[in-house]
Amino acid sequence: MEHETHAAHAHQHEAQAVATWAMAVQATLHCLTGCAIGEVLGMVIGTALGWANLPTTVLAVILAFFFGYSLTLRGVLKAGVGLRAAIRVALAADTLSIAVMELIDNGVLVLWPGAMDAGLGTVLFWVTLTISLAIAFVATTPVNKWMIGRGKGHAVVHQYHH
Repeated sequence: MEHETHAAHAHQHEAQAVATWAMAVQATLHCLTGCAIGEVLGMVIGTALGWANLPTTVLAVILAFFFGYSLTLRGVLKAGVGLRAAIRVALAADTLSIAVMELIDNGVLVLWPGAMDAGLGTVLFWVTLTISLAIAFVATTPVNKWMIGRGKGHAVVHQYHH
């Protein structure tokens, strides 16, 4: 029992040692890609349908999760993992990262004066969306580094890329 505890503890330190900022940035860029696709598509659809801010934002968040998970699923499935296992990997790898990204991104948009009412054709919309995603990236990168350092998040995905 003591040997197993020591081995688990040594493995934990080993996992923490491989968590680099470069890995965290790469994982966060992956997250940002899915979130940005979902955010923009959700805003375009909601605006085109004449929806109010809340349902448009909800759609954008749902699509951000969908595209974030889809990008991970694509890579894991390509590595030969079955669909059920790939879905579990995507959920484990991306849920916290996407949640933090979306919380920060949408929080900035809600707090920025006039951003929620800016139309897609305005500079204000695109500038605030860009700034909100940049702030979300900066806030989410340490979260991803922390998760990778504990063998969670994108560390789970990386085991399928080898």
